[in-house]
Amino acid sequence: MNPRGQIPEAFIQEVLARVDIVDIVGRHVQLKKGGANLLGLCPFHGEKSPSFTVSPSKQFYHCFGCGVHGDAIRFLMEHTGAGFVDTVRDLAQQVGLKVPETESDPEERARAAEARARNASLSDVLERAAAHYAARLKETPRAVDYLKRRGLTGEIARDFGLGYAPDGWRNLASAFARYDDPQLAEAGLVIVGDDGPEQKRYDRFRDRIMFPIRSVKGELIGFGGRVIDSGEPKYLNSPETPVFVKGRELYGLFEARQPIRERGYALVVEGYMDVVALAQSGFGNAVATLGTACTPDHVQKLLRFTDQVVFSFDGDAAGRRAAGRALEAALPHVSDLRSFRFLFLPAEHDPDSYVRAHGAAGFESFVAAAIPLSQQLVERAGEGADLATAEGRARMLAQARPLWSALPAGALRSQILADLAQAGRLPLDELSRLWGQAREAPSTAAPAPARVQRPVRRLAALLPQDHAARRLLLRGDWWHALSPADHELLTGLASWHGELFRWLERDLTEHGPRAWPGVRDDIGAEPWGEAARQLVDGAELMVEPSLDELRAALEQLARSLDAREHARVLGRA
Repeated sequence: MNPRGQIPEAFIQEVLARVDIVDIVGRHVQLKKGGANLLGLCPFHGEKSPSFTVSPSKQFYHCFGCGVHGDAIRFLMEHTGAGFVDTVRDLAQQVGLKVPETESDPEERARAAEARARNASLSDVLERAAAHYAARLKETPRAVDYLKRRGLTGEIARDFGLGYAPDGWRNLASAFARYDDPQLAEAGLVIVGDDGPEQKRYDRFRDRIMFPIRSVKGELIGFGGRVIDSGEPKYLNSPETPVFVKGRELYGLFEARQPIRERGYALVVEGYMDVVALAQSGFGNAVATLGTACTPDHVQKLLRFTDQVVFSFDGDAAGRRAAGRALEAALPHVSDLRSFRFLFLPAEHDPDSYVRAHGAAGFESFVAAAIPLSQQLVERAGEGADLATAEGRARMLAQARPLWSALPAGALRSQILADLAQAGRLPLDELSRLWGQAREAPSTAAPAPARVQRPVRRLAALLPQDHAARRLLLRGDWWHALSPADHELLTGLASWHGELFRWLERDLTEHGPRAWPGVRDDIGAEPWGEAARQLVDGAELMVEPSLDELRAALEQLARSLDAREHARVLGRA
């Protein structure tokens, strides 16, 4: 359902009639009178002269610099990154209105209300813990000295709410009236042991610098902790909870929203310390993933605030692998008006040390020279391929195909196809034909050899579950376009296909959608891995997968299973 359709239009208009856009915008932008309107510096792009106007009479904002415009709801959605329903609900509460109930299932409404109340309560618990950690930092010289050695000031520590979790098993007992409160465990602050009748409880974070993790709306949802001296793990995150999912959140995004708009791009780094140190050096537009590879959810969140993203990685093998995951996450979001670039740091530097060694201007120049996505894609496809040989170039093109296929249609997709054709020493028309891009051949063209027609016959002979598996292995992002019933159908299959789909569902949860080369490597050790590889690595690659074909395969599969069950009931199977 369209989110706007969840709330009656009449109620939306009543909310807009009761709020004052000048008051709403004025909380985030310094406004000055300019004739009938008010003027300010646009919060959505960097500028030195005000081009952002707010009209009290029309209850409307408009920027003559970047073109953004809208009402109070649109402003808060764009500025905070919140969804439509949450924004309307927050505004309604401010003016004493209650969002009317929809015609959805009463049980569903009750569950949603219960979840909201639980999440708000968990955030309150986390805020109390953050205050406790911040107080302990001030009274622990060893922790303060560590931050000073890392070049951090008290001001930047305060801005990011840094704290310290003392070394001890039950320090949080002094911050909460009940150490056995179940919410401490549910929020990920306390670990409950399984052994013994008393279920031993102890603090999850001990002797660590604490980094509060906030949602894009500013709600505290978790923590990251870094050891001060030696110890493993070096970084420890909160576990996943009802309010915290690592694959969806970015550390520092709440604090970086305005700096991202001012600098014009988001810089994705690998650790919380990099984010805080870069902010102190003037690069407040940095964010970090939380111990996971970059996911499409991460990319989508960043694109709410900017059309330019720079991924920063170490230049070693691990950094290259992480860059490959980031590339796969970015591909579905590419457009002709967006820019994704990749920055590989020298072995002796992290982002902060580079800034301190070369200055802010030097780091900005280094960022400006980052590798564009088009070049990174070609380099990724060429890994392990000897381009001096025909075999190596063929391997490169085979590895490039699923990456290129993940790109949305547009001029950039065509440009990259031309780059790949050049790198593979094939005419562009020939590569287009091989990859199914050519339309109807001219009437004078020679008949296609039988070798080219064979894939279509082989595909037709496959089972419906084979068709579904092939398409989802090539386009994992399509899993989220399927219904829960489709998921149940696929993961419930008794054959090896069921094991494949259950594996794919877990992999998507952990890593997000990935291109075929990465998936291919990881399924190799599975008992069904070779059978799954054959579905994709065969000549069928010449046929471009489509979501409609996937849905048709699922319908055919459901019909065949229904017919089989019907025959079983009648005693014929």
